[in-house]
Amino acid sequence: MHLASLDLPLIWAALLAFAVLAYVLLDGFDLGVGILFLVEHKAEDRDILIHSVAPVWDGNETWLVLGGGSLFAVFPLAYAVILPALYPAVIGMLLALILRGVAFEFRYRATGYGRRWWDIALCGGSTLAAFCQGLTLGGLLQGIHVVKDAYAGGWWDWLTGFTILCGIALVVGYALLGAGWLIWRTEGPLQERCRNHARTLAIATLGLIVVVSLWTPMLNPRFSHRWFGWPGILLTSPVPILVALVAWGFWQGLARKHHVTPLVCAELLFVLCYIGLGISLYPLIVPPSITIWQAAAPAASQAFLLVGAVVMVPVILAYNAYSYWIFHGKVRTGAHPL
Repeated sequence: MHLASLDLPLIWAALLAFAVLAYVLLDGFDLGVGILFLVEHKAEDRDILIHSVAPVWDGNETWLVLGGGSLFAVFPLAYAVILPALYPAVIGMLLALILRGVAFEFRYRATGYGRRWWDIALCGGSTLAAFCQGLTLGGLLQGIHVVKDAYAGGWWDWLTGFTILCGIALVVGYALLGAGWLIWRTEGPLQERCRNHARTLAIATLGLIVVVSLWTPMLNPRFSHRWFGWPGILLTSPVPILVALVAWGFWQGLARKHHVTPLVCAELLFVLCYIGLGISLYPLIVPPSITIWQAAAPAASQAFLLVGAVVMVPVILAYNAYSYWIFHGKVRTGAHPL
């Protein structure tokens, strides 16, 4: 089949959505480990937390690069509108990720109070990065004021009660992913403490999911009709039911002291929330007015870039899978830092 006969904007929108979801599921838990970092007061336990994500955290962020690059190259109009509208949140996220990455490396060389400061930087960078990602999501969902294909709003239009709620929700949700990851990768008293963290964080996450889910349809009549109108409700009604089933599986996994079930269920909660976002937004890429087809680059550019994506996405997937397989198993005290 010739590439020109394909709906290239739709294909690229699916690839972009996949890259963002992969980033959230993978980097979400290691940001969550950073958020939980200062909860553990023993130096050896903090070392175990770091060692559990040290082999994979930088590879996880590859998906963020892929998503940002795809948005710039394939949907340039969306990139040109979203960035000016959300500059403070995006810049805050990038600076926080830099701080977190530096702290990962420098804490190994520091001693005494110096290491404690890098521990604080690691936790602060992880928390701020997650919060800014939530602000970005909330700012996109509540809509961006566009006039003649350019952002026409103010510097602080993105900062509202809804965006702050989304920021808090993502911090709590990532912390839940981090607790699930640590239940899988640790053992003994540390694992049991992570189970306790997971119980509290699961309650908070589910509550925030409910609040954000009820608030989102109020932001845009299109969202409200999609969720509560006919026949859209036939598509949307299974999502809350599936969330309830996954939450039940999560609690069962904790009660029966499963090692991997809490992480899998926490990841599935994020997948279901992501599906809900997709239901609300499609076919928009910049609410409330720009669709994926309006924002797309010329077909020749999309086709050229798609050839590279077909090669690189499987390579990235293979690299991620191989790294997780090589470094699987429990992390114990005295593990060699990477």
